Amino acid sequence: MTRSGKVSRRRALKLGAATAALPLVHIRTAGAAGKLAIAFWDHWVPGGNDVMQKQVNTWAAKNKVEASVDFITGNGNKLMMTGVAEAQAKTGHDVYTFYNWDVYNIHESLAPVDDVVKYLIGKYGEVDATAEYLARQKDVWTAVPTSSGTQTKPPCGRISWFKKNGLDLQAMYPVKPEHTAAQDGWTWDALMKYAELAKNDGLTFGFGLGSNTNTDAIDMHGALFHAYGATMFDAKGNITLDTPEMTQCLEYVQKLVKFYPDDAVSYDDASNNRALISGKSALIFNPPSAWAVAKRDAPDVAKDCWTFSPPAGPKGRFVPTATFFWGVFQFSQNQSAGKELITYLMEREQVEERDNAVAGYDLPPFAKMLDFKIWETVEPPPGTVYNYPIRPWHKAKPSLTASEATPDIAVQVYNRAIHNQMMARIKEGQSIKQVIAWAKDELEGFTR
Repeated sequence: MTRSGKVSRRRALKLGAATAALPLVHIRTAGAAGKLAIAFWDHWVPGGNDVMQKQVNTWAAKNKVEASVDFITGNGNKLMMTGVAEAQAKTGHDVYTFYNWDVYNIHESLAPVDDVVKYLIGKYGEVDATAEYLARQKDVWTAVPTSSGTQTKPPCGRISWFKKNGLDLQAMYPVKPEHTAAQDGWTWDALMKYAELAKNDGLTFGFGLGSNTNTDAIDMHGALFHAYGATMFDAKGNITLDTPEMTQCLEYVQKLVKFYPDDAVSYDDASNNRALISGKSALIFNPPSAWAVAKRDAPDVAKDCWTFSPPAGPKGRFVPTATFFWGVFQFSQNQSAGKELITYLMEREQVEERDNAVAGYDLPPFAKMLDFKIWETVEPPPGTVYNYPIRPWHKAKPSLTASEATPDIAVQVYNRAIHNQMMARIKEGQSIKQVIAWAKDELEGFTR
């Protein structure tokens, strides 16, 4: 059953291994039955919601639980605002879906789920580091990282255009567990060379400099800054803008932004997708959503797309990430059933079934689930998203923009799009000294 209804806008919160080896055991009692209300992210891929509903129905019938499911869109921040409203009202769904910073923002309203996460880690390997940063507060897991919606945002490039300009994307990142010499040459300096060629060809790379509606760019530029070791804060909360690494990064940015689209500052998260699908861009940073829409609406573009790992900088290769979580509210009267459902949905069989249904868009956050066949077989062309997950041979690390700071500060840096704004000011002609002075004033406001 699917319920729907309006939720008034409420003011959001500030935006922002012995045990592991033990099996998770919930002994079902009368209290574990009853009713359970679940809110899932409304998956953009057709059929994604259907398989989730089917799995919930199967579990509910077996466990004699009356489960009602809502699929809530992330558009217009509705998923986030509904979760905040329920946390404040202390009523609503038992199990809720949170995106990236949202789980941190209301973690005090969530029941601990250490038993679920430790069980999953023991069975399926370590969890992604950025997921742990967001959902493990004071050594307590407050939500379970889920595959549903979790993504990376690596480059997706036009095979024919790059090959014409001397770079074979498919050979550089093949559909097999192999590190190639060409991967070592794929650096931010190399990207800039091709960005200039694309600009000259009228196929500007689809890179934006928008504000908080341009999270694709926020995530991409966070990875760029990390690749140069350019941080906003240190672990003690001190501002770290006046460093050689930041200067080196911004000197690179001065050259790179010359090849950004003229309307980059007005980009939102749909702009780069449209640029690729329309055939007006040779490369974007995005999960496979743009490719999937091209497959439907512009098949000639889709069969010419290849997803591969981001370029490397002086401090390494960093991949933008975005993670979804499932949490159980403290006000829930059926927390045990909520945990049981989450555990069931995160078992490999269910995760892989859902991933197959969404053409490999969802990325499991546990290391031993990154071998699903879907990434090898999805097409066109075959294996186009094989390198979408972070693979060990990519020699890459996950990146969450501003995560060098503590979450209470980092969420403000992220939501104010400080990285984007610094780069936009440089594109407008401000000096590095002026940009750092502006950023320092902004960051000082976050720590007061």
